[in-house]
Amino acid sequence: MDLSGQRLCITGGAGFVGSHLADSLLDDNEIVVVDRFSNGRREWVPGGAEIVEGDLQDPDVVAAAIDGETDAVFHCAADKAVNSDDPDAQFQLNTTLTANVLERMRAVDCDRIAFTSSSTVYGEAPRPTPEDYAPKEPISAYGAAKLAEESLLSVYAHSHDIRAWVFRFANIVGPRLQLGAVIPDFIHKLREDPTTLEILGDGRQEKSYMHVVDCVDAIRHVVERADRPVNTYNLGTRTTTSVRTIADVVADEMGIDPEYSFTGGNRGWVGDVPRMRLSIEKLAGAGYEPSGSSDDAVRRATQELLDAER
Repeated sequence: MDLSGQRLCITGGAGFVGSHLADSLLDDNEIVVVDRFSNGRREWVPGGAEIVEGDLQDPDVVAAAIDGETDAVFHCAADKAVNSDDPDAQFQLNTTLTANVLERMRAVDCDRIAFTSSSTVYGEAPRPTPEDYAPKEPISAYGAAKLAEESLLSVYAHSHDIRAWVFRFANIVGPRLQLGAVIPDFIHKLREDPTTLEILGDGRQEKSYMHVVDCVDAIRHVVERADRPVNTYNLGTRTTTSVRTIADVVADEMGIDPEYSFTGGNRGWVGDVPRMRLSIEKLAGAGYEPSGSSDDAVRRATQELLDAER
């Protein structure tokens, strides 16, 4: 798909990844951002983008955001808490949002959608995990919803001629990353008490981290080149970073030397996948390589988040 001269709707476009996508796409396209501003911020939406404020559970909001002039949708809206207190409600919400978006696209003949999925669809899988790994056995309601949403995209792609790009994210980090993610959580805790840092689990959890700029660049690269009915790609880096290493990086960048305390166990929370590294061979085969390692992404994001506080 040519990403220039298009009218593009970005759901969740005031959130972390969505707002960075809006920044990247605005120069060459007409952008409509739809967001209920429960997690996103209005100031993150770039000037020049049209804003539709509201909940995609409301058909009127979906209709206002996606009309007969919409060329494609970048669907980022979701309840993203992997450790939700109400997993059934989260599952129902996320699948409903995607079903509403797809049905509206079918109704107005909008035939292209890029969807932000997650590595959580794989559950605890061998590493590095390729896109065709099976069986997929998610261990969180968030991962189960993402897998169900991917299935909905497949139905609409094969039955209603909607082309879909599915991006299974590793841990994406960078400016605007909010509390609930490990780097801003560590920064927040150490601002409150620079002498001690509580770390969930045993600190050995080890995952792949990708900077949001690389993430957005990879999305654009694949959308502009892959043309199957459903195009599924892992987005991550070839390396991993442990939670303890992240604590070391944050402490180093803050210029402090806290004592670490661990809550114990090999999971940080219910539904946490302790170790994750995605295969990015398919992404590399499409001609895209991340600009840095997982450790590079963590340090860069830490510096950017600290700079934003100053």
